Amino acid sequence: MQQAILILENEKIFYGKSVGYKADSFGEIVFNTAMTGYQEVISDPSYKNQIITFTYPHIGNVGINYEDQESNASYVSGLVLSELPTKPSNWRSELDFVDYLKNKKIVCIAELDTRHIASLIRSKGAMNACIIHDEKNIEKAKKELESYKGIEGSELATEVSAKEKYLFDEKIFQFNHDNIQEDKKLKVIAFDFGVKKNILRILNSMNCEVQVVPAKTPTKEILSLKPDGIFLSNGPGDPEPCEFAIQSIREFFEYNIPIFGICLGHQLVSLASGAKTKKMKYGHHGANHPVLDIKTGKVMITSQNHGFVVDEATLPNTFEVTHRSLFDETIQGIRHKKLPIFSFQGHPEACPGPQDINYLFKDFINSMKKSTNAKKK
Repeated sequence: MQQAILILENEKIFYGKSVGYKADSFGEIVFNTAMTGYQEVISDPSYKNQIITFTYPHIGNVGINYEDQESNASYVSGLVLSELPTKPSNWRSELDFVDYLKNKKIVCIAELDTRHIASLIRSKGAMNACIIHDEKNIEKAKKELESYKGIEGSELATEVSAKEKYLFDEKIFQFNHDNIQEDKKLKVIAFDFGVKKNILRILNSMNCEVQVVPAKTPTKEILSLKPDGIFLSNGPGDPEPCEFAIQSIREFFEYNIPIFGICLGHQLVSLASGAKTKKMKYGHHGANHPVLDIKTGKVMITSQNHGFVVDEATLPNTFEVTHRSLFDETIQGIRHKKLPIFSFQGHPEACPGPQDINYLFKDFINSMKKSTNAKKK
């Protein structure tokens, strides 16, 4: 098995084995603590230009199935594993994990102490890193790392967004349809900044007609579709350079259209309101993050994947904080005090993963039912 080498920005070097696509790859290294759902993580477009270190040792053990893909492509820069993947053992498996990595051209290094690497990231913060395969290229790779741009300041949403609008018609098998009244479908326009399919599956399962549009779709075109609601998706990169989206959202504030944002969409709503965002030391990446619902006092376990956060000191008084992380007290949710606009930083659509916060989709549905379509205030 070919050798692979992980080099961190602080010049720490780790030697392991290559189990994926054989190429040199650069990205920001982060760690993910989830114990399930590695396929969901790897196929999440939000991980573009990032190298994921899995702290859970058994990655690849249940193989791959086509049903759980969160996107049609893979944008992750690389994977760091503790153990070599074993042969899959699961009735749903349709493809061997290593074959999947090679098919999707995902670089992967295994047999490293991933918990040690995670502790380094916690101490130093998210760093740029690279995975190479030839010891002779170590010095060259170090020099390239010095000039590697990284995530901060990078607008990546348009790079993973759909090129054309399309109707999404998949539903999810685990959703309870008994309580859904089959009346007139609600038309939802979903901005694709790197959307995960399970978000769209949930909306479709809740009797919505979901039309996905590219990240730079003009406001006028969206309004011409007469949506009942606008959804702003998750996505990769730094939110502040997404000026095209921030301006569009600001224009939507002039209309009585319900807006629901998740992850990057949450940050973009905040920026459109006049707030600012800031880079976190190492971000939130995992499926076991406790979040407080401030109104009810309930604590939910949530799935998280973000490296930027809304700066609370800059949030205008037209918005209120609805949810807060119990790890570090950062903002997890906001709601406009008068308009039908709200957003959440984590991932209520987690699949697999905690579904404690799924009620936000019902809030969006109820908000659309109460509002009128695109009427100027």
